[in-house]
Amino acid sequence: MANPQENAIQQQYRALVKLSLSEFRCYQSLRLETDKRPVVLIGCNGVGKTNLLEAISFLAPGRGMRRAKLGEITRSGCVVREHGPRWAVAATFETPSGPFEVATGYEVDPCADAGGRRIVRLNGTDVRKQSSLDEVFSAIWIVPEMDRLFMDGASARRRFLDRMVCTFDANHNAQLNNYEKATRERTRLLREDNTKLKPSDSGWIDALEQRMAENGVAIAAARKSYVKKLHAAFRLSAGSFPEARVDLDGDLELWLEESSALEVEDKFRGVLAASRQLDRDAGRALIGAHRSDIQVMHLLKKAQAAVCSTGEQKALLISIILAHARLVSLERGWPPLLLLDDIVAHLDLDRRAALFTEICAIGAQSWMTGTDLNLFEGFLGQAQVFRIEAGKAQSI
Repeated sequence: MANPQENAIQQQYRALVKLSLSEFRCYQSLRLETDKRPVVLIGCNGVGKTNLLEAISFLAPGRGMRRAKLGEITRSGCVVREHGPRWAVAATFETPSGPFEVATGYEVDPCADAGGRRIVRLNGTDVRKQSSLDEVFSAIWIVPEMDRLFMDGASARRRFLDRMVCTFDANHNAQLNNYEKATRERTRLLREDNTKLKPSDSGWIDALEQRMAENGVAIAAARKSYVKKLHAAFRLSAGSFPEARVDLDGDLELWLEESSALEVEDKFRGVLAASRQLDRDAGRALIGAHRSDIQVMHLLKKAQAAVCSTGEQKALLISIILAHARLVSLERGWPPLLLLDDIVAHLDLDRRAALFTEICAIGAQSWMTGTDLNLFEGFLGQAQVFRIEAGKAQSI
């Protein structure tokens, strides 16, 4: 018998049906029309498949899937205009209740810190906050660099987790920014006075530590809430990919297990005040939300992801992304867009077939790239395929 939750997922959708790029990376101009089926982009290395996915990722809040500087994305050789956008991405999304349009780009602005600013439009109207996009559109991605997610440093795993948390907590990104700014400013003040804090600086550091405590505990609480939901979403899987257990590894998260948020704020603020000398010597805060990590376990093997094989690590990563997509579908009523760059690498035939089945079951429109069309055999009847070459996209 079909799961009624899965049926609800399939009834709703957000499908990108028109995409336009201007002066973005290798694309001088691109117009692409699709339907709500999954999309496969085929082409040799270096022809712009990932660039196209990156352009789509900018339709969501944040810095895109490559975390690139906005001024570095403009196509090489582009004629720079004094006014107007350097690069632009626009899309039309189809939904059961009708279409909506999203556009973004980088505009020259001498008053901005970096000489330019991100512009965002929703249905032709300028919006001041990127977070407005979260209300209508969600995207999650896997890129080849993430194949080492369980081997690299904790910062990559925190970004990975926080990007998913932001989907469910509208304040999370602002709290991350506030926390990071307060942490950097505190570190600067401590570093500038290597002997004894001036009374004026001491009072300012008190205020910064208060901001760190308030925002840091809110960040940790949001991460804990999300991980709890994620574990429930794992159980909705068809079992094609290994179930993972995600554990938060951080002082704030541990303290929240035993105390209220207000009590943890007080404790964190006290620890920061007591550790100023240590943090001054280290050149950074030695405790806080910026030090947390996630530990991922392959439940069937009872093994940490870091010691699993390359293929198993890729399967665990996909399992987490699919669980997140199911969670978004259940909580929002529509699935996120999946941007899966070189996704079939390290997957055997059975896992590839399982991935395609899961994508269709969730009802998400996925955009996948690859160099070998044969690796998508068995899925081509359910997907639309485009060959990418010389900055152009041709349906095949």
